[in-house]
This record gives sequence, C-alpha cells and structure tokens, in this order.
Amino acid sequence: MLNRNCDLTLIGGGPVGASLALALRGSGIDVRLLEARPANTASSDARALALSYGSRLLLERIGVWDRLREVSAIRTIHISQRGSFGRALLSAAELDVPALGYVLPYAALQNALSEALEQSGIAVEYGASVAELQGESDTAVIRYRQSDTEHTLHTRLAVVADGGQLLAQRFPPETRDYGQSAFISHVTCAHLHSDTAYERFTSQGPVALLPFRDGYELVWTAAHERVKEMLTWDDATLLAELQRHFGDRVGAFLSIGKRASFPLGLRRAPDHSPMPHTVLLGNAAQTLHPVAGQGFNLGLRDAWELAQLILRHAPEEQGSAAMLAEYRKLRRTDREGGIRFTDGLVRLFSNDIPLVSTGRAAALSALDCLPFAKKFVARRMMFGVNG
Repeated sequence: MLNRNCDLTLIGGGPVGASLALALRGSGIDVRLLEARPANTASSDARALALSYGSRLLLERIGVWDRLREVSAIRTIHISQRGSFGRALLSAAELDVPALGYVLPYAALQNALSEALEQSGIAVEYGASVAELQGESDTAVIRYRQSDTEHTLHTRLAVVADGGQLLAQRFPPETRDYGQSAFISHVTCAHLHSDTAYERFTSQGPVALLPFRDGYELVWTAAHERVKEMLTWDDATLLAELQRHFGDRVGAFLSIGKRASFPLGLRRAPDHSPMPHTVLLGNAAQTLHPVAGQGFNLGLRDAWELAQLILRHAPEEQGSAAMLAEYRKLRRTDREGGIRFTDGLVRLFSNDIPLVSTGRAAALSALDCLPFAKKFVARRMMFGVNG
C-alpha cells in the first residue's frame, strides 16, 4: 500500500471537477485529480449540454472556451404554455450580451477539458477507483485502487465531484421524485430558427427545443410510464405526437434521431461540506430538474467560487472549519435560489388546474410586457441568484 500527502484532491474528473482543477493551475497548490476512467479515453456521451452565458465567461477564464467546436448560440428564448394564451420572449439584445446561452455536445466539453488538463501540469491519476473517504481532524483520508495497487492519500481538502454516490449512504441526500422522466433526442423541422430555444410548459411537464446543428435537441418531459411507452414508438408516431404536443412554431417535424431517457427529480446533499476537510461539488451537492437549464451551470459556479476561495487561503488553511463555513456562506444564496427556482417552475407548471393555468398565462403575458422583469429572469438564468 502506498501512502502520500497533498493539499487538494479532486475525486471525479467530469466537467465540474476538471474546471475546478484548471482554475487552480499555476497557483502553487499541490492538486491531484482522481478519475475512474482509463487514460486517453475520449468521452462518447451523446447528450447535448445547455450552457448559460455566465458559464461561457467562466470557461473563458480557465482557457477552455476557445477549444470548443460545434457550439450553437441561443439569442432568443421563447416561453409558452400549451393550451392557453400568453408567451414571453427573452432576448440577448435586450441585455446587451452576445447570447443568452449555448448548446454543445457534452463530449466536446469533456474532451476539451481533458485536453487542457493534459497540458496544465496538474497531476491526474486515471483508472483510480475510490473506495473510502474519511474526514479526520487535520486531513481527509482517501483510499483508492489503481492498477491493482491500494493507495492511501492524506489531503487537506477533498472535493467530491463524481456524482455523490461515494458519501450518499453516510449522508443521505434529500430527494424528490417528480414522477417524470425526460425523453431526449435530436429532431429536424421545416422551419429552423437556428438561434431560438423553446420552453413550452404542459400539464405533463415542460418540452424544450434547443437549437443544435441541423435541428433541435429535444427534451420532452412526461410521466415515467408514458416515456417508457414513447421509447417503443416508431418515428412516424413520435413525430405526429410531438407535433400535437408542441404545436407548429417550428413547422412540421421531419425526422427524429436516437432516443434515450432518464428519470427526473431533485437531489440535494444535506450540506456542501458534510464532514471535516471535505466539499461536495456539482451533482454531488445537488441535482436539479433540467427545466431552465440550471443544473450544470450552478455546478460550474460552485467550482469557480471554490477555486477563488482556495486561492485566498494559505496551504495550511485548506479544508479548515473556517474555510468550509465561508464556502457554505458564499454559495448558500445561489444554491438555494437555483433549487427553489427550478423546483418552483416544475410545481407551478406541471398541472392543468384551470385557475392556475389562467394565472400562469397572465403571468407570461405580464412578463413579456415588463422589460425589468424580463431582464431579472434572463439574468437569473445566465448568472444565477448572485448575477
């Protein structure tokens, strides 16, 4: 068994963990990243990712944005409710920004981050399977296996960015099942608006169209059993039902690609730092409903704020109780606001109660007529509560 020490250890090299590592390069802090994937393994994840404009600015700061290709800009967001009047348009021009957000392949972001890590000088240990994490008085202790060898690593601060399963049994997260799954695919249509995203609320849940390549990335929310059924439909049936469900704002739907689904719910750890010398980051801290595209963007802001806090503290102060309390305070408003924002949208719009439906339609119309309200909502989506 090998024993080592370092200042900071990241568990998980996904986009959030990798972004934190890159934000610390050149700082003089001894950073190690433990990644379960084998070395030189490009991501094959077929999903598209929605980035806010604020996330673009953060990726620029860590030197990754210019590495990205196949990025589609969202300059207008069209928000509507099925079966009623009322709609709102959010526009980048009204906020004097080049775009409200962007759509790109998840794999493209992951691969760009991995490439930047390789060139950064940060110590990345691939094929590292973490078995145990314990917070002690002076350090966190990580036990992991790599190449049939057991390792023990003592670190002043351990950052869990691997989805949170490592600590879920000891610190059970709060969970809420929305009773919905997301059906995802790529669709083409007769009238592509290449810089407009659509968020259409229905009693089954929201339907989003995100402009990407020659069409849209579709995120169609429905009850679990309904989505299971949808996965068995042929293309013609899916396209006809999507047309009925979404309407004709983009003309006729012409084709649909490979399909996938995943269950939707709220999952939040009881604390960003549940034990000494440990921080949870991104999906390990909270997993949100995809409505309004807040989840990953919130995680990236977590990473950036933590990096700035780390840089303000001396190596011997990393992971101290005072530092972890400061991080909780820094992130509390944005985290709680992001959770309430997405949870509130799901609860408010995923029903067909007549009076509530009428009120929602009136609210959308009012939003469209009030520039200050539109700017407030748009800035919340781009920068979070603190924006």
